[in-house]
Amino acid sequence: MKITGNISIEELMEILPEAVSYLSKKEIRCIRCGEPIWGTLEEASREKGFGDDEIKQFVQDLNELYESMNQ
Repeated sequence: MKITGNISIEELMEILPEAVSYLSKKEIRCIRCGEPIWGTLEEASREKGFGDDEIKQFVQDLNELYESMNQ
């Protein structure tokens, strides 16, 4: 599985629960009342003012985290 900016927050939480901690450190909300928020990783990142380069870094970091958790 390859994570992209277009992945829904819900799907990201399903395949990589560790993403909650990573995104929280970036102050990107991905959980509300115990449920994933609506939208994509890119949309949630842009709502916090992150640009293209930062979103690409998030995607890269999350893919690396996913790979390390699934070896």
